[in-house]
Amino acid sequence: MDIANLRSAKGMIRICLTADPANFPRCVDDGDAVKRSVPAGQHSVRFAALPRGAYAVAVIHDENGNAKLDTFAGIPKEGFGFSRNPAIRFGPPRFDSARFTLASDAEEQQVKMRYML
Repeated sequence: MDIANLRSAKGMIRICLTADPANFPRCVDDGDAVKRSVPAGQHSVRFAALPRGAYAVAVIHDENGNAKLDTFAGIPKEGFGFSRNPAIRFGPPRFDSARFTLASDAEEQQVKMRYML
């Protein structure tokens, strides 16, 4: 997975990859979710040995390193992005909008980060 349009190399990139629509985008109660945190200067992340199937990815740019997406009046103050780069309206997209099918080891996703403030 490649991460594009980061506005800075500050903080961490927090990634959640899940096959469970009920736990997208937060992966809170998903024991099978794959979660990664990497320095914001790292724009590429690889997930090895994933079973074939449908997944969705949610990414936040945690610029201040507090392990959460900061908001102001419900609007994200930090960057966010999703697999397949769906349109963002009010709140995060549904799982189906970000879903992609992993059919081989060579699958790649590019997530374009978005910043509202």
